[in-house]
Amino acid sequence: MNPADLQKLRSGDLETREAHVHELLDRARTHGDESAIAALHVLVREYPDFHRSLYSRAMNHAVVFADASLEEPLLAALGDTRYNCQAWAAMGCAAMDIRAAVPQLVTLLDHPQWIVRGETVTALKSLGDASVVPALAPLLHDDADWLRQRTADALADIGGDAAMEALWAEFEQRRFPRIGYLASTLALFTPEVVPRLLKAAESPDPDQRYWAAVALGSTGDERAKPTLERLLAEDRGVTVFDGEVRAAAKKALRTLRRIQAAIAEREAGPEAEREAGTAKAEVSGTDG
Repeated sequence: MNPADLQKLRSGDLETREAHVHELLDRARTHGDESAIAALHVLVREYPDFHRSLYSRAMNHAVVFADASLEEPLLAALGDTRYNCQAWAAMGCAAMDIRAAVPQLVTLLDHPQWIVRGETVTALKSLGDASVVPALAPLLHDDADWLRQRTADALADIGGDAAMEALWAEFEQRRFPRIGYLASTLALFTPEVVPRLLKAAESPDPDQRYWAAVALGSTGDERAKPTLERLLAEDRGVTVFDGEVRAAAKKALRTLRRIQAAIAEREAGPEAEREAGTAKAEVSGTDG
């Protein structure tokens, strides 16, 4: 490591040191510069000796210098309340696939700082498994819309029966009027979730029919088509936010067709290429 790279992190005004962090990241990203990477590793290992601003800027791009050897200092920073960079330590743990961080991350889900809660959910999205679902599920009814959405995305990525049940329970209870994020994430559990959504589309509650239609369109499942066509033709229900069920069904049918067309194109791709190759070979043979 070039001593100057480390010295520029330790001395000078904060703005100059911050600029040097960005320079190191750029060199590491663009050229795989070993000296830059080594300096960033020192920043992580000896984090209490550096300004929090330098640490947070580096961790925003942790994947650039990821290394398994940084697990111990990252776990230490994750629990360090005095240094107050737990959100960025969570970023680093996710970028470096440090699964040993999961127990600590779970304890941070009720942290008083919104940024820590948000980055913790994001980290658990990539590091967690079914065991973290009970801890994540309560955040589906957090007051912050963005956190509810991020949590739904995390549960969908984790997958499995427990995650689907957590999302479905919130879909049924519907504590908030706009739950498009629940509809879109539940659609990812196709084909298992489709029968439930079809049943929800028959609910006496227009809000539930509305969101069931939205979700059914996103499944791409052919079983959704008759129900969506029925809702479009017959349903005059209106939601608490003045959304029309038939309008949701109309949009869902368009979404359904787009997804099905994309699937068909993807599945036909290799066969179409083979047919084109065969035809080309036959033409070439004829010309010869």
